[in-house]
Amino acid sequence: MACLIAERILTEISTASAAKSDSDAVKYLPLSPKAVEAPAPQGASRFRLSRLSAQKLRWPEGVHRTARQGSCGRYRAGTECSPSVPIPTTLVTDLSDFPITKKWPAKHPDRLQLYSLPTPNGVKISIMLEEIGLPYEVHRVGFESNDQLSPEFLSLNPNNKIPAILDPDGPEGRPLPLFESGAILLYLAEKTGKCLAAGAAGRYETIQWLMFQMGGIGPMFGQVGFFHKFAGKDYEDKRPRDRYVAESKRLLHVLERRLDQRAWIMGDEFTIADIASFPWVRNLVGFYEAADLVEFQQFPNVRRTLDAFLARPAVVRGLAIPARD
Repeated sequence: MACLIAERILTEISTASAAKSDSDAVKYLPLSPKAVEAPAPQGASRFRLSRLSAQKLRWPEGVHRTARQGSCGRYRAGTECSPSVPIPTTLVTDLSDFPITKKWPAKHPDRLQLYSLPTPNGVKISIMLEEIGLPYEVHRVGFESNDQLSPEFLSLNPNNKIPAILDPDGPEGRPLPLFESGAILLYLAEKTGKCLAAGAAGRYETIQWLMFQMGGIGPMFGQVGFFHKFAGKDYEDKRPRDRYVAESKRLLHVLERRLDQRAWIMGDEFTIADIASFPWVRNLVGFYEAADLVEFQQFPNVRRTLDAFLARPAVVRGLAIPARD
């Protein structure tokens, strides 16, 4: 019933606003998940609608072009209540209250701000942003100059790790600072309704495999890199290296079985689980030069999916963002 009422209100608003000239047209932005109150177009009364999505119509320059599809309760495609009329509202573009903008000024404060490097964790977010088509501004956090330890960066992420974001169009229309790559991926997926399996069960299954990467693949593959390529390679005692190699092989076997007769981790649908996992697989067999060490030839399904991942245009772009100096 609420959806039917909402659609009727939106129809009346659309009819009333259709007579407005292009020069007098209101600018439209996507709604935050909470209720938004805004002045109605000429000829319509004020209105308050909760959890309604906006379609891809008359977007202002430099702001999201990804439409939110979904019902009044969820941003999902293919549901009965998917209003086709955008809701007029305003976007907070003043980010001056955030200390990080003193060190990395926002040239486009209406866009999502990304603070990152092209590491396996960092490129998760640039790949995701390229996949979903959400405009953003990138800022390079230089480890060589200890940018991650600066007071400005620590004000955004007290854990002094990349990536981190500052979204001017956060929940309830307020800027949202966020760190931890897994949390950012989940936030962006839910914000746009993309790269997250549909339905409650599919959503939690995707999150399950996201956590599999965060708690297993990332930490274990990273330790292999340390003991095989970096300072740890000089240790005479190879037991630490062998321990992490064995655990990495075990995790690859888990992923290999999951990908049997599946295109992606969640089947036919490309999701944040893939975006989280395959930059680390790529790093393990590429930059860490550990393919022979983990006997990567034993994992044809992982190899196949890695190749498909690296062939995606958004992945190609995201892997190079931000550019290395």
